[in-house]
Amino acid sequence: MQVAKKERQSHREHSYMAMAYPKLCNVLSFYLATIIAISQFLISILPYLNPITLLITLADALLSLYLRSCGLCPCTVELDDQTTMNFWVANSRRSNKPALVMLHGYGGNSKWQFIHQVGSLSQSFNLYIPDLLFFGKSYTNRPERTEVFQAKCVAEGLKRLGAERFAVYSVSYGGYVAYWMAEMYPELVEKVVVVSCGVGMTEEQKREQINKVGSNALNLLVPESAHDLRLLVNLTVHKPGPSKWVPDIFLHGFINVTYKQHRKEKLELAEHLLRKKTDIDLPILTQETLIIWGDKDDVFPVYLAYQLQRQLGPKSKVEIIKDTGHAVNMDSPISLNALITSFVLGYS
Repeated sequence: MQVAKKERQSHREHSYMAMAYPKLCNVLSFYLATIIAISQFLISILPYLNPITLLITLADALLSLYLRSCGLCPCTVELDDQTTMNFWVANSRRSNKPALVMLHGYGGNSKWQFIHQVGSLSQSFNLYIPDLLFFGKSYTNRPERTEVFQAKCVAEGLKRLGAERFAVYSVSYGGYVAYWMAEMYPELVEKVVVVSCGVGMTEEQKREQINKVGSNALNLLVPESAHDLRLLVNLTVHKPGPSKWVPDIFLHGFINVTYKQHRKEKLELAEHLLRKKTDIDLPILTQETLIIWGDKDDVFPVYLAYQLQRQLGPKSKVEIIKDTGHAVNMDSPISLNALITSFVLGYS
């Protein structure tokens, strides 16, 4: 009897250890990730002496910790000896969640652009969030500056990460990349969400919009001064909130952290987009496509949403969010998240 009692006690101890071990691993993993992130931050700030730049760098590091708390981890993919792609990927991918790729536009890297969306969308999807080339930590020594090349690099990176089938959600410049990903890789891309993107514009429409912005279009896309960045925010965000009152010195710090690196290449990307001839025979996507626009968009007028829908045909639909500008992800993230989730999951 004593032997049986000891065996039962030993079995309970083993069961307890088996339950406690994964929890201990998760706790240790989180603390280790935190220590690594803090160490990387301390190393990254050494070249900077400006206290404002240090503050923005700290904010960037805290954003990394926030993404980790949402179940994401950074992952670097070497596509070849000249091209590196950085992704934020779901740490533990669940089979009951579909995959969603999130493609950012100009205006900082993926962390800054999707700050209001990652927490919500990570509850419904296994997220893959790349930094497009020359944003964040993604870079190439190759001379290509087209959105087609961007699409190829993102798709190749996703393949190497094991993503076999996914939906793509894209904002502004990311929409051009998403469109060509869907066209070139229909076996990978299941559904497409395009937000505030000028794909499908005619040459005349593009000239008209560039003239409205003025000769400063390139400097707005890749701002070099606080004045340029403030103009960019005023143009793209309909509800700027507290950012309207941010002092210039903080805007300079943000530019130093997010825009100075690879500035030349970012300008080349923008220049290609602005000066290339429009695609007269834009391919029609085979995937279901959701087109989302803000009704106060001053960058791409709302009629372009319906123009793109007519181009794509019955597999596409348009959703207009009221009182919202070009940066829908900043102005109305809750409404945007709801539309993305219901569309990709197939809810009515």
